[in-house]
Amino acid sequence: MSNKEVKAELKCAREAIKNKEFKEALKHCKTVLKLEKNNYNAWVFIGVAAFELQQPDQAQGAYRKACELEPQQLLAWQGLASLYEKSDQADFKSELPKIYQKLITLYETSDKVKFYEVSKKLVELYQSEMKYLQVAKVLQKVIQVREGEEGVEDAELLGLWKEMIRLLQDTVERQDNETQQHLMSAFERALHMTVNVPSEAHWSLSQDYIKCLSKLPHQVAKLKEVCDAMLLLYPTHPYPLEVLSEHFIKTGDTSEEAVRCFTRLSELDPYNSLAHFGLGIKACHDKKYEDAMKSIVLGLKRMRSSIVGWYNLALVQLKMHKYSDSTASSSEGLKSSQGNDEDWTYKLLRLKLEALVRTGRDQDADEALQIFPQISDAKKDPVLLLLKGRAHLTKGQMEEVFQISSDLLSSHPESLEGLTLRGLAHAAKDLHKQAEESFLKALSRCPDNGELFYLLGSLYWDMGEETRKDRNKAHTHLLKAAKLDPYHGSVFRLLGHFYREVATDKGRARGCYKKAFELDSSDAEAGAATVDLSMEQGDMDSALSVLQTVTERATPGSAKWAWMRRGLYHLKIAEHQQAIADLQAALRADPMDWVCWECLGEAYLNRRSFTAALKAFDKAHVLQPSSIYSLYQTAAIKQILGRFKEASAEYKQILEKEDYVPALKGLGECLLALAKNALDDYLDGRAVDLIQSAIHYLFRAVKQRSDLSCLWKILGDACTASRTVSPSRAKVLVPGALCGLEPSDQNHTLDQRQLLTLGERCFGHALKLLPEAASLWCDLGLNYYHQSRLLSFYSPEEDPQALLEKAVQCVKKAIMLDSESHAYWNALGVVAMSKGIENLALAQHSFIKSIKVESNNVFAWTNLGVLYLKKGNIELSHEAFKIAQSLEPLYVNCWIGQALIAETVGSYDTMDLFRHTTELSTHTEGVMGYAYWVCSTLLDRSNRDSELYLYNIIQMNAISAAQVALSKYTERIQTDPDAFIMLGYLNTHLHLGKQAIEAYRRAVELLQASTQIEKLSFAMRGYGRALSEGGQWEEAVSIYSSTPLEDLYDHIGLAMACFRLDRLPESVQAYEKALSAASNDKEKAYVLTVLALIQHRLGSVDHAKTLLFKCSMMKEPVRESLLCLCALGLVHGDTTLASATLTELQKLGEPVGAAMEECCLLTCTLLGLQGNYSAVYREASRAIHRNPGNASLWALLSRLVPQYCPSKADGGAVAGRVACQASLTLGKRALLYSGVNQLASGRHSGVDRRQNALNTIQRALLLCPDDPAAWAGLMAACHTENTACLLSGSTPRRENLERAHMTLVSEKVKGLQVEDGLLAQALEGWVLQQAVTGLKQSGLYDQAEKLCSQVLSVSPEHPVVFLMLRQVQCERLLLSEAGNTIPPVILDQLSAAVMANHTSVSAWHWLAEVYRSQSLLAQASVAYKQSLQLASQLGDHSGKISSLLRLALLALTPCLAGRCVSDWKDLVSEASIEVLKMGSSPVALLFQALMQFSVKMGARETRRLLERIVYSSDSGESETIKSVARWYLLRHLHAKDDLELIDTLLLNASAAGDNRLVDFHRRLYPSS
Repeated sequence: MSNKEVKAELKCAREAIKNKEFKEALKHCKTVLKLEKNNYNAWVFIGVAAFELQQPDQAQGAYRKACELEPQQLLAWQGLASLYEKSDQADFKSELPKIYQKLITLYETSDKVKFYEVSKKLVELYQSEMKYLQVAKVLQKVIQVREGEEGVEDAELLGLWKEMIRLLQDTVERQDNETQQHLMSAFERALHMTVNVPSEAHWSLSQDYIKCLSKLPHQVAKLKEVCDAMLLLYPTHPYPLEVLSEHFIKTGDTSEEAVRCFTRLSELDPYNSLAHFGLGIKACHDKKYEDAMKSIVLGLKRMRSSIVGWYNLALVQLKMHKYSDSTASSSEGLKSSQGNDEDWTYKLLRLKLEALVRTGRDQDADEALQIFPQISDAKKDPVLLLLKGRAHLTKGQMEEVFQISSDLLSSHPESLEGLTLRGLAHAAKDLHKQAEESFLKALSRCPDNGELFYLLGSLYWDMGEETRKDRNKAHTHLLKAAKLDPYHGSVFRLLGHFYREVATDKGRARGCYKKAFELDSSDAEAGAATVDLSMEQGDMDSALSVLQTVTERATPGSAKWAWMRRGLYHLKIAEHQQAIADLQAALRADPMDWVCWECLGEAYLNRRSFTAALKAFDKAHVLQPSSIYSLYQTAAIKQILGRFKEASAEYKQILEKEDYVPALKGLGECLLALAKNALDDYLDGRAVDLIQSAIHYLFRAVKQRSDLSCLWKILGDACTASRTVSPSRAKVLVPGALCGLEPSDQNHTLDQRQLLTLGERCFGHALKLLPEAASLWCDLGLNYYHQSRLLSFYSPEEDPQALLEKAVQCVKKAIMLDSESHAYWNALGVVAMSKGIENLALAQHSFIKSIKVESNNVFAWTNLGVLYLKKGNIELSHEAFKIAQSLEPLYVNCWIGQALIAETVGSYDTMDLFRHTTELSTHTEGVMGYAYWVCSTLLDRSNRDSELYLYNIIQMNAISAAQVALSKYTERIQTDPDAFIMLGYLNTHLHLGKQAIEAYRRAVELLQASTQIEKLSFAMRGYGRALSEGGQWEEAVSIYSSTPLEDLYDHIGLAMACFRLDRLPESVQAYEKALSAASNDKEKAYVLTVLALIQHRLGSVDHAKTLLFKCSMMKEPVRESLLCLCALGLVHGDTTLASATLTELQKLGEPVGAAMEECCLLTCTLLGLQGNYSAVYREASRAIHRNPGNASLWALLSRLVPQYCPSKADGGAVAGRVACQASLTLGKRALLYSGVNQLASGRHSGVDRRQNALNTIQRALLLCPDDPAAWAGLMAACHTENTACLLSGSTPRRENLERAHMTLVSEKVKGLQVEDGLLAQALEGWVLQQAVTGLKQSGLYDQAEKLCSQVLSVSPEHPVVFLMLRQVQCERLLLSEAGNTIPPVILDQLSAAVMANHTSVSAWHWLAEVYRSQSLLAQASVAYKQSLQLASQLGDHSGKISSLLRLALLALTPCLAGRCVSDWKDLVSEASIEVLKMGSSPVALLFQALMQFSVKMGARETRRLLERIVYSSDSGESETIKSVARWYLLRHLHAKDDLELIDTLLLNASAAGDNRLVDFHRRLYPSS
């Protein structure tokens, strides 16, 4: 083929490539290559096409072939470069630089533009591959080429040099030497070519040059040269100095040159951190640590992340022994060093390790031991091993310490570190000699080591008194340590100890302590000693200055010693608030310091913050239980706060440890205060016991400190305090040594007069010690005064004049000593006014003088009012009392005075005033006055409806208030018959029978010896009434018989007592006398009603009716007589009489209170007697609607529902719960009613886990555990639960309880009253039947038969039990193998047993079931009819419904079996209709539907009747009934093949959970 064809094919290939038909291009190229194997263009085209077809290897081969053929041709090289650039293959990328090199060579002579482009690409490629030398060489080549061109400006060349600098300067430290030289040359050439000098560009370039030089350690000379040159050009720019300073700092250079650099930099920039760091390092090198720390801290203000700064600061702080600060600084440095130079991290770790070890704290030692493994080669470094050993030493791990010291000495014999650690270990073990040897050896190796001198000095100090006093030992070594290391505060602290304790030079000691504290502000011991010595030397300003400085700098929870000392100082100068603040700050530092808590309590106490002080002392006592002071202060504060009982207990705790006189005194005062409180509450017996205890404790105190007048004074007060108690009660045991009786080591009983005499002697002892104490003279005078008042009881023949004169003289002596005391003047007035002196003028003068001394003097004004009242001056008396009331409205005596004035003038406010006195406090005069007015008002029966009676007696609860007050009065004053009479009268009104009997008995005993016949008669009649009400009928009759009866109520009381004793004729006679004593028709009606009840009791029904009719014929008939008449009619079945009586009752108006329930009960009973059972429920509901707040009516409804309307049992249960919530009293029975209703509605635990019969009856039993009915209800509830379990297929959980329940009911029945005999009999019979039923249900027929036999053995003529026995025997027979057929003889016996129980409907039911089991349906029908007839006769509504339903079911059975005859069909229809007439009954409706189903299953009427039951919305309808109806309805619909209605029925069943019906449907329709 010719060249022409080759060209044509190449042209076609080019066109194909142009048109992106690369495969066609390849074909053409292959054709060319067949013609011309080494065709350059063909190989190039193949490379292009293959590249575009994603065949990089073929493209590379083609290009390579072309390059080999024509190496100087650009086209193939360009294609190869393009291929490598666009490909991601690693081998291609590695070949790309060579290609670029070839292209650069080719372009250098041919195309300068391409030359520069390819050079730029090559530089970027080398830069990305971090081949910095090649970068430099390529750029240099470019610059050389550019320099060789004509017309090139310097600015362009400068730009190229700068580009080279830009590319290389950031990585200068990673470059080799040749590359660095190229970079330095570039900087030199660039600086040389810069035109404007100085200029911004020159400055920036120079700065970059210096920065690069600073990164090259071997270019230090060049760096200094360039920096000097730059400083000459730019003398105000600190950058060169900063770079030089940084270099000096890193190299640790502190030469003069470095200092000049730091100084010049500081002058240029006073805040420059590097300058401060450099100067600080220089100062540290010169051991000027304070200056060093200041400079470094200043530097760190602007360079917080400077590793060098933090390292040097930590180093300086370590040198100054500020170990905690050094730890913190090194930690900051370590944070900054993360990811930086490991050398700095190593240095900082070593520093931190040393600082942590030297703090001496356990937690720091733990941290140090954690750091130790982080340091490389730490196990070989003796210094680090020494630090590790000291860390273990801090933690007390001596074995590790000795092990490390041994290892150190073995690896580094006689090393300083090993010897030091061995010495420290020996010192810690108190091996002082060995420690001394080790330290001396170490010191010989390093004689200028200040720490070793300190350790030796400290060791000598700890070795004992001899070495302490030896100046050549402790003192000398400590001085040497201080000289070598003047920053070691502990050295100066020990020197302070030496000068204070050994040399007794407090001045030098104070100076040393001050120096130690200045060096280490955390040295609490040195600071405290400085302050203490300053205070001892009287330099309070210096001490306070130190404390102020420390507390200002202290962080919360630190500087306890300073806060505590400052707090004590402020406490001393009575600045309590500041003292509290300081002591609280001290406790933040150490909350467990009990001494500090005591100080804080003292500060609170001085500030009168008693509660806070109490808490503080309590805390102190908890921390230090052996501290008596804190316990004493706690008791003292409680005593101040009036918590005497608690204070007494704590005083006794102190006395268990020792006889602490202040505690004895405090205990005596507390007991005396408690005694006075008891006297105020009229608890005289308790008061006497407390007085006795107080005397004993105070005498113990007196035996130890008889020189304290306060103890004798309190002892006198205790003896005198017995004056208020009744003389018959005031019998106190007193130590013989105190009362002067023999034997002195035994206690002697003193009466009230002897106690007062002992009090006189105690006051005399106190006066001997303090003869000028006015209060003691006054107390002695009052003691004489109280003694004089007792003479009338103990020695009526003695004249009290002498004692009263002594009293006057003593009080006058008190006034002479202190005439400004209003209490003394008042006491003088009281004594002067007493009977025996009656110097009323002196008394008036004294009271007025007391008022002048103290105008706000309620006691003096009240006493002055009494004085005026005694003289008969009512107006002045009223004014005095009025002023006293205004001064102190709660002072009872002035109110009594006003009440006496009101009584004198006949005011209506008298009773109200006396009542107010009893409200304020109990006072004998006030109590008697109020009780008198209350009893007088009660005795006047004509005022019961008056406003005065309603307010004063009813609204103000006067009877209870007066009774309580009189009880206290008679407890103290036991010789006042009037008080006992009134108390008995009030107790009778409050139905406090025993208390009334006792009060009247005491009154009768006191009056029998007197001549007050009228009072005695009144007391006797009251006594009789109280005995009668208390059930002591014989005694009541005896009392009534021994006194003339004048009052109607006396006759009635006698009549009632005789009635209770069943002396009915005598009772009738007494009531007839009462009838003659009755003053109005109402009283007569009540008496006649009672006579009628007695006549009915005697069997005279007609006479009873006559008397009741007589009551009803009166002008104003009483409701009670009509109620009795109605009840009489109901009892005897006279519905006409009962109905008429109820009509008369309605004419009397709406009943209120209990009468409402009685009327409702009678009406319901009448309706039940008439057989109108539904009306019973409606009548009770109607009464509730009229009175919804009456809990009794709710309880009545709950009681009636199960008996008359069991279908409403759920409502009955709700009614019972309402009654329970409305009244706690009724709730006890209402809960039981509610439980019975739940039983009637079938609400067991399977239906409702919470609201069920068992839970409700159990709650009722908790409220009334003695109620036999409740136990019977529990028995029924358990039986219901067992039955429900059996029906559900689960195991009963309450079996075998029948006998236990039966026994419990029998026991509880014995507690019922005689009139409840019928109830008791009914309950016993019912529980027996229930027990037998339960045993039969459990299959325990042997036990059931045995139980019946046991009862019959006791009561052989018991038809009910005999019937139960026959039932058990019959059922056993039926269950036996031979029991399918019962012989006729046995059936006759069973019939006879049933007929013997003529009132048992259930017995006929059972007999009918027996007949049915024998297929004797006719006989069973007769039995059911007999039960229906019996239920109708008895009025048993439930029994009637049950009989009808059973009869209907009996008749329905043959109909459903397909033997339907007209008689059975009619019987089903008639029975169900009768049931529906009596009320709604879903069961009756079901029977009607099933009857229709049996007659005509496919009829529409059948579907209607069944759907009526299934889709009923009645919530009370049983689900079982609906389930049965669904079953038959599904059969009906299946027969009709009504699929739509079947689906509806299935939806209803699913919603109700009737799964059985769904299964039944699947069987009927297997394919559905």
